[in-house]
Amino acid sequence: MANAGTQCVVFPELLDRPIQALFDEPGTSVDGGAVLLAGLDRGLGLTERLAGALRDGRQPGKVVHGLVDLVRQRVFGLACGYADCNDASALRHDPIQKLLLERDPLDGAGLADQSTLSRFENAPGPRDLYRMASALTGVVIDQNRKRLRSRRVKQITIDLDPTEDPTHGHQQLALFNGHYDAWCYLPLLAFVTFDEEPEQQLVAAILRDGLAAASEGAIPLLRRLLPRLRQAFPRARLRIRLDGGFASPEMLDYLERERLEYIVAIGRNPVLSRTIDPLMGRVRCASEQSGLTETEFGETRYAAKSWGKKQRRVVMKAEVVRLEDRSPRDNARFVVTNLRHSPANLYQLYRDRGDSENRIKELKNDLEMDRTSCMRFLANQLRVLLTAAAFVLFQQMRIRLTRRTQEERPTVGTMRLRLLKIAARVESSARRMVLHFAASHAWATQWMQLARSCGAALV
Repeated sequence: MANAGTQCVVFPELLDRPIQALFDEPGTSVDGGAVLLAGLDRGLGLTERLAGALRDGRQPGKVVHGLVDLVRQRVFGLACGYADCNDASALRHDPIQKLLLERDPLDGAGLADQSTLSRFENAPGPRDLYRMASALTGVVIDQNRKRLRSRRVKQITIDLDPTEDPTHGHQQLALFNGHYDAWCYLPLLAFVTFDEEPEQQLVAAILRDGLAAASEGAIPLLRRLLPRLRQAFPRARLRIRLDGGFASPEMLDYLERERLEYIVAIGRNPVLSRTIDPLMGRVRCASEQSGLTETEFGETRYAAKSWGKKQRRVVMKAEVVRLEDRSPRDNARFVVTNLRHSPANLYQLYRDRGDSENRIKELKNDLEMDRTSCMRFLANQLRVLLTAAAFVLFQQMRIRLTRRTQEERPTVGTMRLRLLKIAARVESSARRMVLHFAASHAWATQWMQLARSCGAALV
């Protein structure tokens, strides 16, 4: 097949004359706006710290692409929408991609090819990946400590969420999960929220086998995370919100030993069903009369046998859901907590954790975190960490875009389309490099705002 750059197509009848299209413009890129990524990364020190966590077992005399370059090439590539190492074949001479790695965009050496990147992904061992995950957590915590130094952080909320990562090959530890009816991995993701900020920031991403219990690895993760949060924010209260898969006696005991505020969903059982029956009766009557969805809240003291007869506060939600053209549906929910808020307010606090699902959608739909197609499990864990690093850059971008305004909070896909995917022509001389963008770009003001937040100066 001929190179697309040598081919030409003609649209003979679109206008009053033929239109030719060919890929032959040198020194241009569709990722011109991605220089923002380099500015954000320089301020965070993200890719440098991730690369510093890895050991380089290659022979020094034969190394062409250093670990920092390889990490940056993959993280920036993922941020720009290039999920596969195969994309490097077409992009290794892209002027902006070279510029992001501090190479001359026109005359600099090409970037690593697919085979080099594949070897890189398969090289790290368990200790490398542990240090890399620790570095990612450290970058997020350190950045927020610096960002929030002007005000006292009163509360930090932690959300842990598992998610399905379907597999379609012979990947190690990809197992069949009957709940999802699929061969998959089950990554565990951790997010932190500072005070009442809307952004749930990713701090950890752990790849697990397809049959992992929801809580598997959660306590070890918290043992690493909690001391770092307490050191960075010594006056902040720590709160955690978990879904029902985490409601084991071991988890509840651990949260209480660590003096965490907690809100944890628990499943329905005969004892709780009998307790909520009076509430459900009233709600059914109210819904029958109004023809609408009706909800009531209550609470009880409950001691499961597995809790060693220790009583804990359980908040109940009794609800009858009515949707058009559907039969009414009972919806009874329970959460166990050590907070003293009213039942309605407490359940709203628990519901707010649902926004982490939107962050997971961004990770999977916009950054393709579930492109875990390597055969080796550890290589797939590396891919998850690199995708998490790209997401950290986007979250910092969103925080800077919205911190002084009430504007919409754009998704990763929207930010990429508006701020990174800007066609650019590159000029390079001995004195400077110039990126020429379209004068009519609709999001130029937002791009300039971000550039200034990364240290760029108006001239």
